[in-house]
Amino acid sequence: MSGRVADVEWKDSDTNSLPSFHQTDDLTYVHKVEKPPKQDLLKEIKTGLKETFLSDDPLKPFKGQSKKRKLVLGFQTLFPILEWDRDYSFSKFKGDLIAGCTIASLCIPQDIGYAKLANLDAQYGLYSSFVPPLIYAFMGSSRDIAIGPVAVVSLLLGTLLRQELDPVTQKHDYERLAFTATFFAGVTQFTLGFFRLGFLIDFLSHAAIVGFMGGAAVTIALQQLKGLFGIKDFTKKTDIISVMRSVVQSAHHGWNWQTLLIGVSFLIFLLVAKFIGKKNKKLFWVPAIAPLISVIISTFSVFITRADKEGVQIVRHIEQGINPSSAHEIFFNGPFLAKGFKIGVIAGLIALTEAVAIGRTFASMKDYQIDGNKEMVALGSMNIVGSLTSCYVATGSFSRSAVNYMAGCNTAVSNIVMSIIVLLTLYVITPLFKYTPNAILASIIISAVVGLIDLDAAILLWKIDKFDFVACMGAFFGVIFASVEIGLLIAVAISFGKILLQVTRPRTAVLGKIPRTSVYRNVEQYPGATRVPGVLIIKVDSAIYFSNSNYIKERILRWLRDEEESFKDQPKVQYLIVDMSPVTDIDTSGIHALEELYGGLQKKDVQLILTNPGQTVLDKLHAANFVDLIGEDKIFLSVADAVLTFAPKMEQA
Repeated sequence: MSGRVADVEWKDSDTNSLPSFHQTDDLTYVHKVEKPPKQDLLKEIKTGLKETFLSDDPLKPFKGQSKKRKLVLGFQTLFPILEWDRDYSFSKFKGDLIAGCTIASLCIPQDIGYAKLANLDAQYGLYSSFVPPLIYAFMGSSRDIAIGPVAVVSLLLGTLLRQELDPVTQKHDYERLAFTATFFAGVTQFTLGFFRLGFLIDFLSHAAIVGFMGGAAVTIALQQLKGLFGIKDFTKKTDIISVMRSVVQSAHHGWNWQTLLIGVSFLIFLLVAKFIGKKNKKLFWVPAIAPLISVIISTFSVFITRADKEGVQIVRHIEQGINPSSAHEIFFNGPFLAKGFKIGVIAGLIALTEAVAIGRTFASMKDYQIDGNKEMVALGSMNIVGSLTSCYVATGSFSRSAVNYMAGCNTAVSNIVMSIIVLLTLYVITPLFKYTPNAILASIIISAVVGLIDLDAAILLWKIDKFDFVACMGAFFGVIFASVEIGLLIAVAISFGKILLQVTRPRTAVLGKIPRTSVYRNVEQYPGATRVPGVLIIKVDSAIYFSNSNYIKERILRWLRDEEESFKDQPKVQYLIVDMSPVTDIDTSGIHALEELYGGLQKKDVQLILTNPGQTVLDKLHAANFVDLIGEDKIFLSVADAVLTFAPKMEQA
């Protein structure tokens, strides 16, 4: 296909440097879109697999290296601590030491409270801030993330476990199931990282995560009303209606005023401390040490007044000593194996999503890169080892990571410092927590989860994308009015629903010419763009697959009908130009849809013209003989070339 389109005076004397045009004197011809060179099938498959699983080219540093150097690089890849320890200095250690001590003061009271969220004894929370951070420090690639139990995962795990076993009457089996779930959470995370399948967690949209986290924060706060008010008989359900009914029904006889006084007063203190730290970044240490100060003061107050004899519920006993082995406790067979696997996969994915999001956030703030797949391997490894040492699912904590960042951490050594302090706590300090009131733990948890409710993000979602806002609210209300797992299910369903909607109902648009240019754009976006008389130009903004091919065909025909009805006084449409620039791929169903479109247009005496199909698309169109069907002279490099050929007066206007 070649046709004379315009007179052009070339100012460049080297006309041979312009191979995309055939020239004769001063006549410029439209570039012919030829059949692309045949691709090597093996190379194409190899490229596709590489882009899917090895898009970051992790093997590049190994190329051209000696065997000894490759071995060193291999160990550094598996243990990033070996890479940066060569440049480690005392000044960096001072920053890590201060950060580690600061996050330890925050994590110790939080861990005790989070363990109760998971319906486990308090020491299991401390165990989970000792072993997992040590493993992560050696294997993780983030310098700022602080590892340990988190509120959302603790609540999720506790809710799912309690559906299978009672944490009081079946305590031992409950703990075993918790270790089993933690083991499979680690296996899930490790598998995703090892096989480089990290892209799967991106299917849970940001909007759904915002809603789920916000709903979980509200649910967690509501659950703490039991400890805050000193209620003994409290509902086991997590939905807001059941919780509020339980609180109201116990108002006359179930509330303990001493407990309420302790809980509310220290909650106000913690929220004020958090406000101070937020207003003045230099005072980050105030909200960091406030929980530990609250625990010390409240514990001492209860001890000297013996308020526990007046109905104030206390922690009573925390097991002293280092993590005992739990390898023999994991269910590797029997009916609880499948249940542990299911719970572990769900908890592992949520923990993974939270940790990767936190790691990426702080990495961007310090302008360095983290390897998502390496993070998954590190998180999986620490949870597998943790499950063997009496830990439950640990992950990155946003509140602790923020404190870690503001305290001036330089490397993951801050996690090692925190672990050592937790170890000393387990050996020496745990007996001192005996008189710690449950109300103070409830206050600490409530103040911690307040930050998970991101109103600014929800407002931004409303402004940018109403569908994202619906997804956010669906997950939010699903959690608070039903349950954590229902909210999670809604979040996943809405995320996949959005993907399916975008895939099955891609955008199409009518294009018009921007005045005094050869550029064609959406007439709705650019009202000044003019339509070409006798020509309808449609752009398809998606790959054409079996899932959307019929819709695209029918939508294009509907555009044609609408055009003819709306512009009856103008020349009848003779040419339908389909701009395929955004069409990245096409399958057999898509090609069949184009064939049907071509047949339908032939009956209407309308010519089908394609512009700028990509290499993959064009190769498949040739393989299916579709190009022979419509003719090679009906495929152009650009919309402007097509209009130059079939409506030259319009293009030159």
